Amino acid sequence: MRRLEGKTAVITGGGTRGIGRATAARLVAEGAHVFITGRRRTELDEAADVIGDGVTAVPGDITDPADLDRLYGAVRERGRGLDVLFANAATASFGTIETITVEEIEQVFNVNVKGTMLTVQKAIPLLNEGASVILNASTAADNATVAFGAYSASKAAVRSFARTWANELKGRGIRVNAISPGPVDTSGITELVGAENAAAFKAGEGSRIALGRIGRPDEVAAAVAFLASGDSSFMLGANLYVDGGENQI
Repeated sequence: MRRLEGKTAVITGGGTRGIGRATAARLVAEGAHVFITGRRRTELDEAADVIGDGVTAVPGDITDPADLDRLYGAVRERGRGLDVLFANAATASFGTIETITVEEIEQVFNVNVKGTMLTVQKAIPLLNEGASVILNASTAADNATVAFGAYSASKAAVRSFARTWANELKGRGIRVNAISPGPVDTSGITELVGAENAAAFKAGEGSRIALGRIGRPDEVAAAVAFLASGDSSFMLGANLYVDGGENQI
């Protein structure tokens, strides 16, 4: 199926070996031309090489308005507007209320909240009528995971953004929805807990999921492709859980 034939998409955090890259590959397979952005040029170039035709890599930081202007300038030059925006880039940090630092709180909220807001705000002039905006929230927004308070709160803010922006942009036919993945097997887990702890962490997370395992990036990508396409035309302000039943049963 090529449900996005001729469409233009932007994915933030598209270079990492995880949800962003898997989604870029899926949207290209669906017929879209995908612009990916992220702070690590090497990973972006690798993603573009792996996915092949249909991808344009534009390095940048979503917390930097100038970088976002450069990204959307490249989209504007293509001359077809923007049909799909997946605000995926995020960061995480462990720390209880007693141990988390000001610097850690600022970093998490700067990327996950401010960065997401700027990503969507600066895209608005380019969004075509009927465009789909998808925000990457998290099951963490609903959970009370110890030492994950800042991340959880930032993702609750993202979920709230989806509702408000859906209401604000619906007059232009723009649909804003969120996805909430559960634990997913990405390189971000290794970065968060360390290579020596990654296997045990994944096993522990999988043991509390109803399906008995953590998710794969391509499973989240499939959900994003659904929200990006006309198959989800009657969904607005929704939050689609892709969590193996973690928050459902």
